[in-house]
Amino acid sequence: MTSLSTDSPARADQAGARAEAPRRKPRNRFFANESFAKLLFVIPAGLYMLLYFGYPVVKNIMMSLQDYTTKTFFTGEAPWVGIDNYLTVINSNLFGPALLNTALFTIASIAGQFVIGLALACFFNRRFPLSGFLRAMLLLPWLLPLIVASATWRSILDQDSGVLNQFLGTFGIPAIPWLTSPDVALIAVILVNIWVGIPFNVTLLYGGLQDIPVELYEAGALDGATGWKAFRHITWPNLRPVVSVVLILGVVYTIKVLDIILGLTNGGPANATQTIAVRSYQESFVNFEFGVGAAFSNILILISLIFAVIYLRANRRAVDE
Repeated sequence: MTSLSTDSPARADQAGARAEAPRRKPRNRFFANESFAKLLFVIPAGLYMLLYFGYPVVKNIMMSLQDYTTKTFFTGEAPWVGIDNYLTVINSNLFGPALLNTALFTIASIAGQFVIGLALACFFNRRFPLSGFLRAMLLLPWLLPLIVASATWRSILDQDSGVLNQFLGTFGIPAIPWLTSPDVALIAVILVNIWVGIPFNVTLLYGGLQDIPVELYEAGALDGATGWKAFRHITWPNLRPVVSVVLILGVVYTIKVLDIILGLTNGGPANATQTIAVRSYQESFVNFEFGVGAAFSNILILISLIFAVIYLRANRRAVDE
């Protein structure tokens, strides 16, 4: 009897200990939950961004504040000049025309690419024979390397032997100096860039159109919203998020276009097609003034950021309203 009475409290204490054991919290909650696993997946991406995006941007900013020339590669010395490179850029005779050409080239290219791309996306949104094949063929300009596309268009736009002038000649139109006239060269470059960018716009806008439920159009048709009314009240509001992405990416890609301009005109004739991107390239790899070239490219990055912030704020305000 005595042994039973003495053992029961001990057994009760052991049972209580076992019951309380699972309730004990781990010593380090960080390793016990999913936060650590999530961090392991984020760290490689973060390191990649810092290495391949962060470092070049910081290096470019530092280079724009130094007298960085070919001599620097041998001596390792790049004297600190502060904002002198930026003053050189702003006081340059070509800065004003290059800034204007950049604005005209970007705005006209984006407008042409978007309008034509949206029209083609709406056209292909309807099912008809060979629609898939035609959409695949439409991607060819986007798949070609830009330097190849510019070389092809250079032969097409040649004043004497170009196919385009020969075609226009059949209608009695005299040969147009597409790439040799300061009045026409920028227009020719813009048209070629529109041709290159149309597939990108069609692809994204077509995907956005596919995500719009068909039921909305059916309900709208019952209320008389067809044709232009359906586009205005159904298609456009639902397509607005995709439009924002298309326009922002379009500006970022277009404002730094270099291959097409170099392949067609090399910034000429008479600097008629000079842009900020072309000036950055020529200062860095033609004149070997890497500090001045870095200043040009940083101005280009700043313009892109300002546009992106303004457009995103305006678009968010429109959506909230």
